[in-house]
Amino acid sequence: MTQDMTQNSEKTFRPEARSPRGFIDKRSGQIAIERRLIETVSKVYEAFGFEALQTPAFEYADALGKFLPDSDRPNVGVFAQQDDDDQWMALRYDLTAPLARFVAQNWETLPKPFRRYAFGPVWRNEKPGPGRLREFMQCDADIVGSDRPEADAEMIALAVAGYKALDVPVRIRINNRKLLNGLLTSLGVTDAGQQLGVLRAIDKLDRFGLEGVALLLGAGRKDESGDYTRGAQLPEAAIQPVLDFVSAGGADTRSGVLEKLAAVLANSAEGQAGLEDLARIHAAVSAMGVSEEAAIFDPGVVRGLEYYTGPVFEAELLLQTRDEKGNLVQMGSVGGGGRYDDLVARFTGQQTPATGFSFGVSRLAAALSLIDAGRKSAARGPIVIIAFSDADMGEYFKLAAELRAAGLSAEVYLGRSGMKAQMKYADRRLSPAAVMIGEDELKAGMVTIKDLDLGRDLAMQISDNKAWREGRPGQVTLPRAEAVKHLKSIVES
Repeated sequence: MTQDMTQNSEKTFRPEARSPRGFIDKRSGQIAIERRLIETVSKVYEAFGFEALQTPAFEYADALGKFLPDSDRPNVGVFAQQDDDDQWMALRYDLTAPLARFVAQNWETLPKPFRRYAFGPVWRNEKPGPGRLREFMQCDADIVGSDRPEADAEMIALAVAGYKALDVPVRIRINNRKLLNGLLTSLGVTDAGQQLGVLRAIDKLDRFGLEGVALLLGAGRKDESGDYTRGAQLPEAAIQPVLDFVSAGGADTRSGVLEKLAAVLANSAEGQAGLEDLARIHAAVSAMGVSEEAAIFDPGVVRGLEYYTGPVFEAELLLQTRDEKGNLVQMGSVGGGGRYDDLVARFTGQQTPATGFSFGVSRLAAALSLIDAGRKSAARGPIVIIAFSDADMGEYFKLAAELRAAGLSAEVYLGRSGMKAQMKYADRRLSPAAVMIGEDELKAGMVTIKDLDLGRDLAMQISDNKAWREGRPGQVTLPRAEAVKHLKSIVES
């Protein structure tokens, strides 16, 4: 008994292999998509004259602003820890707060306006859920130091150009915080809590329609399950103007939306100022060739209006995405931004105008992985050289070295399985080709090459196994000296 207890107590601890909630592992296909997104968008940023900037993963917690921890809960919203001098520092939750800190720290030496772009992971200590991770990638561009509406217009044109370069169909939906602020002020709705209730009601337009929004602007709404949502408690006379405001987004053109909004905001000076901003944005994006289909004014866009100080933009994906079971997946916004004139002032006390746009790299990559564009972007594997004999490993590695010198990715199979398993391995790696140098090929100075790309295409068309075997799709035997050239033609095709 004593011996058994000793053995049990000395039993090796084996932790459960698991990922922390809200964090995911990425394999080559996902990494390849994200890398392509970042490289493509970065080129667009640079074409618009933006300078690359990389800031640390950690910032002092009091510099982050939006998720600023209180003294009793320093880890709320962010992942924080104390430095050796007892100062709290936290992993950045976005790329904008570090930009504000950098600008405040280096303002005297920066070209003004300062145009920068950045990409990298960000971290948020929030409850994870579908499409909501605690670690994800962002790729931002910002202009700091310009209060011109044309700076906002350039962010919109940049976003349109970025998604076009990615061959991803989106529509940029544009609103302005000044519009709704001005309308509510003119209606006598000045309470911050009530204004927030109005924002939340408008945000439900896509789900509940105008009738549902009207209920949420008033006393409240009961859903089909019987659950009751308290409304914004607007007076009856204020509800219809808000509905008219939201409905203005139904016009087909940007000019049409402006005309409708002008009638709704006739009694608001702040609203008229917001309309003037949008009119100048319209003129600028039109001059840059941004079509009505690519960017539209939509007063129903309210996400972020609490944070932004002027125009706000949201990129709506125009593709349906489905999971492996064929279920429709709602990806939501795949990018957004707007004007934020108060962020740098947290450090300097002086208002510094700024505007920016962020591509949602991780969310966009997830969407692309669910549609054809994503599958085409799957990471291609290397050419695999089949290992038949330990005695001939030198020949295999010699060919691999020649292929790499020619700019091709190649590997010698280093497992101990037979040929059938090695071919399966190459197929799972999405290798373009497999090379076989058996005893007969070595004696004759030949190689056998199987075009796996062609084989995968033909496999979709040939259901008869006999026809498959007899067809030997894409398999050729040729002189060893011609191997590199032939393999290069397969990869390049």
